[in-house]
Amino acid sequence: MQDTGSPAFYSNHMRWLPAGICLLFAGVCLAADPPIAAPALCSDSGGAPACRGPVKDLKAARHAFARGLKLEKAQNLDQAFYEFEEASRLVPQNVEYLTAREITRQHLAGIHLERGNSELRAGRQLEALAEFRTALNLDPQNEFAQQRISDALGPVPVRTAAAPQLVASADALTPKPIDGRHDFHYRGDSRGLLTAVAASYGLTVLFDDNFPSRRVKFEMENVDFGTAIQAASAVTKSFTFALEDTVLFACPDTPDNHRVYDRMGLRSFYIPGGNPAQELNELMNSLRTLFEFKFVSLNAASSTITIRGPRATLEAATQFLGQLNSPRPEVMLDLQVFQVSHTYTRNIGLHVPNNFNLFNIPAAALTALGGQNIQDLINQLIASGGINQAGNQSIAALLAQLQGQQNSIFSQPLATFGGGLTLMGLSLDQLSAALSMNESSVRSLEHVQLRASQEKDATFKLGSRYPILNASFAPVFNNSAISQVIGNQSFAAPFPSVSYEDIGLTLKAKPLVHNNSDVALELEMQFRTLGNTNENGIPDILNREFKGGILLKEGEPAVVAGMITKTDQKSLSGLPAVSRIPGFGVLTSQNSNQDEEDELLILITPYVVRSPGRTEAQEIWLSK
Repeated sequence: MQDTGSPAFYSNHMRWLPAGICLLFAGVCLAADPPIAAPALCSDSGGAPACRGPVKDLKAARHAFARGLKLEKAQNLDQAFYEFEEASRLVPQNVEYLTAREITRQHLAGIHLERGNSELRAGRQLEALAEFRTALNLDPQNEFAQQRISDALGPVPVRTAAAPQLVASADALTPKPIDGRHDFHYRGDSRGLLTAVAASYGLTVLFDDNFPSRRVKFEMENVDFGTAIQAASAVTKSFTFALEDTVLFACPDTPDNHRVYDRMGLRSFYIPGGNPAQELNELMNSLRTLFEFKFVSLNAASSTITIRGPRATLEAATQFLGQLNSPRPEVMLDLQVFQVSHTYTRNIGLHVPNNFNLFNIPAAALTALGGQNIQDLINQLIASGGINQAGNQSIAALLAQLQGQQNSIFSQPLATFGGGLTLMGLSLDQLSAALSMNESSVRSLEHVQLRASQEKDATFKLGSRYPILNASFAPVFNNSAISQVIGNQSFAAPFPSVSYEDIGLTLKAKPLVHNNSDVALELEMQFRTLGNTNENGIPDILNREFKGGILLKEGEPAVVAGMITKTDQKSLSGLPAVSRIPGFGVLTSQNSNQDEEDELLILITPYVVRSPGRTEAQEIWLSK
């Protein structure tokens, strides 16, 4: 497909422009009923009748055309187009002026389209919009420029229940002054002159912020409105145009102002659906920002927006407003999460006794027989707040363990030496062997399909919610009743305060569908796991986050995240120095090895369910 927005396209096809103009006039003659005589083309260089008209206009047109040729040769196409357009306005039948104007117009439009494409690829939306608008102002019939404006605009800011209705339209705004002829003898400010001339014919004038203020002298007698306003504009170096039947707008006479304000039209739209004033204001501001309309007004009571601007820009705005009731594009996101976990643990070795306890047997026996009661000791700890009664099961287990270990020094093997008060005991550690291996492998696949609307977040969470104890309850004193319920394990502890943290994967995706079905995704990914350390019983939470954007074709899979975690832990326990002797160390030490490896892969594939230009039923039909 050929790019109709490129300068090469216009360069190759504009050489047929003179013949096309002739065919256009001939077609008007053949199609009109009754027949209308086509304007007679003329030329200053032969091949057509000589141009006729006021000598002043013919001379000014030749000079403008000559200036345009020099500017074109100097690659100043903007000013050259303005000169060619001025020559064509003065002598509209001259085929040379028309040809030069149209060739320059199309060349300029192609240049601005190329610039806009470059800006849009670089992510500069506002600059791209300005270039596309300039191209459309130069060539209002360029459908490629209109399409590129839609691409650069992106999603519409407001949705309506039905399409906006055009309630008023005018392709060209013209003033309606009071008939009559007046005399003018004015000396003063330039703004005052235009105000006096307009007031004489029942009109008012609004001035541009950059309108110059200078002293002028104006003398005319018995003139109509057209002659008076033209002469006053020449004296003040300005030009005026109509905003309403009785309102004029005056601005400096510059090429830029002519391009913005020439051929001013009007469109008034009714926005259905009972939109609130805030949404209507947002829509009005969008029109003013995106299309650079200088004159936009809102009637919130009647839900009507009125815009005034060049005809080409009005057409683009009409197309933009036509999208307000179109359904929001939707995307089906096919999400696959692959996770592989592998754990390997090995413990091999021989535990040699390396722990010895030496104690005096008579003193230890007296302590065991006459020591403080363990239950009383626990009650004292509870009263001082050292033990939390909410953990009554743990307290009961502690009681049983301590009760069974009162005479533990005599229940283990020991060696004695000495006699009488010097009778000593030496407890020996036990000799044990370890030979164990544990290996586990887990593979999991999570396959999820999410449906998301354009510019709306779709959130997917995978994992668990981990409880974390925030607060517990303990009495400030102890009594016999509390001791009794703790002893018979009937104590009911108050429910503690607990908060839950999301552990696992959280993925947020915001799709944006382009007109060519490309899908831009804004992604936010968060991966949270429990750490190996904790503070006051609360585990550390390891957090990994990713935020970015990708652009995919419809049906194109993409790996948006991949993560590998590998842990290798080795430990050696045994007798100092001896355990490191090669060969002999195996008999005097324990060697453990633990390897952990986790892999995570996230694959996402977008499918357009409803695109900006097609309904869901059309999408289903096209996919078959």
